Amino acid sequence: MAPVGVQRIFNPDGEVAAAKAASTECIPYILSTASSTSLEDVATANGDGGQRWYQLYWPARDKDDITISLLTRAKKAGYTTLFVTLDTYLLGWRPSDMDNGYNPFLRADQIGVALGFSDPLYRKQFKQSHGKEIEEDMSAAAFEWMRTIFSGTSHSWEDIAFLKEHWDGPIVLKGIQTVADAKKCVDVGVQGIVVSNHGGRQQDGGNSSLGMLPHIVDAVGDELTIFFDSGVRSGSDIAKALALGADCVLIGRPYIYGLTLGGEAGVSHVLKSLTGELELTLHIAGIPSARKKDLNSDRSD
Repeated sequence: MAPVGVQRIFNPDGEVAAAKAASTECIPYILSTASSTSLEDVATANGDGGQRWYQLYWPARDKDDITISLLTRAKKAGYTTLFVTLDTYLLGWRPSDMDNGYNPFLRADQIGVALGFSDPLYRKQFKQSHGKEIEEDMSAAAFEWMRTIFSGTSHSWEDIAFLKEHWDGPIVLKGIQTVADAKKCVDVGVQGIVVSNHGGRQQDGGNSSLGMLPHIVDAVGDELTIFFDSGVRSGSDIAKALALGADCVLIGRPYIYGLTLGGEAGVSHVLKSLTGELELTLHIAGIPSARKKDLNSDRSD
């Protein structure tokens, strides 16, 4: 389950419902930094048996203390893999949001900013700067948190060393769209990448993620775990990405549709449907499983 922020705008139960469904269906869940529920509450919902990973919107280097606080909390709450989004250090040109004058991060509530509002260090710094608690001026606190996680400043390859110093689990870089960048990921020593164009929401006219996937797999598939997302809508889409070399496929909007319509049960229904269609697609194609050895085996028939 790909990291999707602000889930409580779709359903009041938001990330809690999605994390519960993920655990029930034995699907890994990736929590977004733009969550509307705290790291800790989502971990509780996901349970001891859940497999959960954390996605970081990486603050600028002058906010390293905030980054360390988020990573420390995530590790303590049982998130085992770090996904670092590279393509959203500021929000892209999104005409429909502008037409509606809508930015979920600027409201006087927890939507999209819950990780900041629940962070002890950010709370301390806000009080030091403003002389009051976050709850006394939520609009200002939301605006400052948004500027923290969407800083407008990208990071360098050299900055990966900082993450490795403060995260002792696997690191996956999300938003890789070229062979050159994929090779650089090998050089800096991360464990995986997500071939992704952020679902087409960041850069209009960018490369097709599916079109780039086989080229990136050919270049670094033996050296990195390769995740894929963007545009996945069905079990057959998952099969195509796996056939083109992805080790794992992330889904975003489909489970959010289920969340919107049916809460936790709706998410579970979508996950069951996707895995069911994937199984049928493979069986009809004469492929016994989604294991790589089965997908890549030579078959005389």
